Amino acid sequence: MKILIVKRDKLGDMLLTTPMLAWLKQALPGVELHVLANDYNAWVIDGNTDADRIWALPRVRHAGKLRIGAALQTVRMLWQLRRQKFDWVLVGNGEESPRAIERGLSVRGARTVAYVKQVNNWARLTHPQPVPQDMHESRRLANLAAPVGVPLPAELPAPCYVLPQSGHEFATAWLAQHGLATKGYAVLGLGARRAKKQPSTAQVLEWSAEIAQRWGLKTVFMWTPGKSDNPLYPGDDEVAEPVLAANSPHIVPFRGPLKEAIALVWHARTSLFPDSGLMHFAAASPGGVLGFFAETDVSPAPAQWGPIGPKARWLDAERSVSELDSEQVLDVLAELMGPV
Repeated sequence: MKILIVKRDKLGDMLLTTPMLAWLKQALPGVELHVLANDYNAWVIDGNTDADRIWALPRVRHAGKLRIGAALQTVRMLWQLRRQKFDWVLVGNGEESPRAIERGLSVRGARTVAYVKQVNNWARLTHPQPVPQDMHESRRLANLAAPVGVPLPAELPAPCYVLPQSGHEFATAWLAQHGLATKGYAVLGLGARRAKKQPSTAQVLEWSAEIAQRWGLKTVFMWTPGKSDNPLYPGDDEVAEPVLAANSPHIVPFRGPLKEAIALVWHARTSLFPDSGLMHFAAASPGGVLGFFAETDVSPAPAQWGPIGPKARWLDAERSVSELDSEQVLDVLAELMGPV
């Protein structure tokens, strides 16, 4: 059997697709799994042995301009995909995504599965599925394989990310430069795009001081550069600047590219992140993560988007993460830190 999984979402969403890949490999011996991704998210599953082949579509438009070469490459890749004659095409979205569905249909597999709001709107889909409720995103994705004859297991494999050798090399050099060692620090990050979902300046300073006192660890502090009013890429400078101004001896700032941030997370004792892509990468790392959610009556809830894995925990604040009790946070951290 040959299956194509179409995944054009964000980085954290791609990571949450990996339990589905692992489960299909376990449940269907001999299955050939292909993943159709974008060139900006395909690297998330580089090195993942559950994916037999990764197809990375280039961005046809960049900065509002049509890239002729990328358009021609996309047409060529679509022709190559059709020649694969897939038995099943699974459109890997937990909700209806018209663009992803059209992409899946363009491959012309024998059968195409996708979640839809109205079945009648997608006559070309052989297996339109209702959007499941009260289910984590990773299970929603794996549930797409039900028409293939692979029902959901009681528990899915954990998300998988393979840190490349370049990531290990960067982390080793950066840590040595700052007098740190693997497992000799915690990571505390911002980057939730909404102030209510991330720690306050006071919490960052308090928690890092407690981490130093209780476990003898420094805190690598990460944030998204830029102003919060940037409509495309809101930044965390308003929270980060006073943290840096405090010049705490417990805090080592890191402001760098995502892949390098992931490498430092991978080598940490544990991490603390608000709901974000980095939270999911931290959940897939050896040290695990404490994730933060807030106002989940109107925002994404941990029941669907919480971190998952053997060392993944989360706290849900009623209105804002700034309201969380620090002792509660530190108690959960103690579970993740393990024996001193």
